[in-house]
Amino acid sequence: MPKNPHAVALGRLGGKKGGAARAAKLTPEELSASGKKASAGRMIKISATRRSEIARKAGLARWNRFAIEEGSSSEGTETK
Repeated sequence: MPKNPHAVALGRLGGKKGGAARAAKLTPEELSASGKKASAGRMIKISATRRSEIARKAGLARWNRFAIEEGSSSEGTETK
């Protein structure tokens, strides 16, 4: 049975507003917890090799940001 395009459009309108409205009402701690939970759900779906690659890149990004904040150069750090 095909979906009613008008009903789909109405549902989409509410759905597009819902996520932003919910996020605006959350405290920073709740928003962080929600993001971590979503991230954990996505991580389960990818391979261990890909998770390792993502973690390595995140670590390099944090290190480079720290080095820039401290006034150090980021020479010698690996980037791909």
